[in-house]
Amino acid sequence: MKKAMLLAAAASVLGAAPALAEEGGAAAGPLVVNGGLMIWTLVIFGILLAVLRKFAWPVVLGAVRDREKALEEQIAAAERNRAESARILEEHKQLLAEARTSAHALINEAKGMAEKERTVALEKTRAEQEELLARARREIGVERDRAVQELRREAVDLSLAAAGRLIGQRLESDADRNLVMSYLDTLEPSR
Repeated sequence: MKKAMLLAAAASVLGAAPALAEEGGAAAGPLVVNGGLMIWTLVIFGILLAVLRKFAWPVVLGAVRDREKALEEQIAAAERNRAESARILEEHKQLLAEARTSAHALINEAKGMAEKERTVALEKTRAEQEELLARARREIGVERDRAVQELRREAVDLSLAAAGRLIGQRLESDADRNLVMSYLDTLEPSR
C-alpha cells in the first residue's frame, strides 16, 4: 500500500515537471537546457531512486538470489544426475560384459556337449553297425553251412543213385552214405 502511494506521488511529480518547465515562458525543445527542469528531473530521479532502493531493489535482489539459488540447485541436481547416469552406464556396461562372457561360456559348453553327444552317437552307431555286421556274418555262415550240408546230401543221394544204376542195385544204406560222405570230406579243401 505504501509502495503504491509512493509510486503515485512520483508519477504526479513527473507529470508536473513538464508543466513547471513551460510556465517559465522559455522556448521548449530537445536541445534547450532548462535549469529548473534539470533540477526537478534530478529531484524526481533521486526520489524514484530512493523509492526503488527501499521497495523494489530488495524484491528484485531477492528474486535474483532465489533464481540464482534455484539455478545452483538445478546445476547440482544435474551434476548428481550426470554422476548417477555415468555410474548406471558403467553398471550396464559391466552387466553387458558379464552377459556376453556367460553367453560365450554357455555357447562353448553347448558346443562341447554337442560334440560329446555326436561322439557318443557315432560310437553307438559304429557299435550297432559292427553288431549288425557280425550278426549278418554269423547268419551268412550258418546259411552257408546249411546250404553246404544240403548240397552234400543232394550230392550223396545223386552219387548213390548214379552208382546204383551203374551197379544195378539200390544203394540206400547208412554204410553207403557214410562211405560217400567220407570220400567227399577228403575232396573238400581245408578251411
